[in-house]
Amino acid sequence: MTTETTAVATHRLRPDQRKAIVAGAIGNTVEWVDWAVYATFAPVFAGQFFAKGNDTAALLSTLAVFAVGFVMRPIGGAVLGAYSDRHGRKKGLTLTISLMAAASLVIAVCPTYSRIGVLAPIVLLLARLVQGFSAGGEFGSSSAFLIESAARGRRAFAGSWQQVSVGAGALIASVLGTVLNSTLDDAALHGWGWRLAFGIAGLLGLVGLWLRRSVHETEAFQSIERGPRRNPLVAMFRDHPGAALRVAGVTIAGTLIYYVWVTYMPTYAHLATGIPLSTALLANTVAMVVFLVLLPFGGLLSDKIGRKPTMTAFAAGFLVFAWPAFHFLGNSFWTLLVIEIIGLVLIVGYSANCAVIMAEQFPPEVRTTGIGLPYALAVALFGGTAPYVTTWMNAQHLGHLVWLYVAVAALIGVGVYLTMPETKGKEL
Repeated sequence: MTTETTAVATHRLRPDQRKAIVAGAIGNTVEWVDWAVYATFAPVFAGQFFAKGNDTAALLSTLAVFAVGFVMRPIGGAVLGAYSDRHGRKKGLTLTISLMAAASLVIAVCPTYSRIGVLAPIVLLLARLVQGFSAGGEFGSSSAFLIESAARGRRAFAGSWQQVSVGAGALIASVLGTVLNSTLDDAALHGWGWRLAFGIAGLLGLVGLWLRRSVHETEAFQSIERGPRRNPLVAMFRDHPGAALRVAGVTIAGTLIYYVWVTYMPTYAHLATGIPLSTALLANTVAMVVFLVLLPFGGLLSDKIGRKPTMTAFAAGFLVFAWPAFHFLGNSFWTLLVIEIIGLVLIVGYSANCAVIMAEQFPPEVRTTGIGLPYALAVALFGGTAPYVTTWMNAQHLGHLVWLYVAVAALIGVGVYLTMPETKGKEL
């Protein structure tokens, strides 16, 4: 094979690789619809699961359950990551989506506080814990599957579809929120509309399950099946501690800022400025479309110039943008839309890179565990708490300091991204 032919082979996706990436991305999308619907409808169903009397306290309690769900993500990253490293990416992905869809359907049919009392928030908490466990295993399994299914010169492009699918899940949840908020009156929305959203999410999960059962196992996993096997969790801590710490460090700025912008900005804008929630959700939906379109191009840029420059641009951009974003946030659709779009364009630098950077840190026999556990720990500590922290700050009349919360995360990101090794072109 000539040098020219080899270069083409490492930069072009074969038909089977394209098929695997499409199937993986669609399955991941419906998995994250289930996850994102909770935050989207939290202001709507908060009063259904907790005692009446204080709407802010009910919302904070609902968001606390949202944050507690993240506690299970490291456990899911460890347990399901090890399962995927031992039994295959396909089996791991099938298990995660089954758990996520089942939990959404449980929330959809759970009786309210007025009917079963304290059992209602307990069921909500247990269902969210299952979803957190599933999500903890999902990121590592789906990232490993997509990166291992790609040509070497297109790994960031393939990995970007992991985040395209996550964003698409959030987008579908946002669309559900926009449609139901716009078409249903308050009584219907609070009575059964939010249940419809969770029911749709659960049924979409069954579609994702069918898709995941149709894909083939990756060649990278098949190659380690023939070799000696070790406990993936022990091997990660013993042989790759530095890589695990790097994954956590890479995640901090990205997850905190992503959750503030994508998951909670509409609710925050509604509470802080009084803009109607339906209007805020519409701005979020439009901005998410722009974000999803740009993500694959961000992956292509990373494949061309490297992981470090594109990640550093994201974090440095938010150091500059954090203060004006929150300072000029007002009761206006167009103002909110511009702020959302600028933020999401910057986040492309992180989201297009995170899966590939993490996958490139580890050999295949510990790859899913190595991605899943440290990523989930960072997300639990910094991403899952972001909605609660911003809501609490607003309730304590500290909303004018949320920009500083974002800026500090961005500063940490700049430090991590400038000092990490470049992994573009590394052998997997």
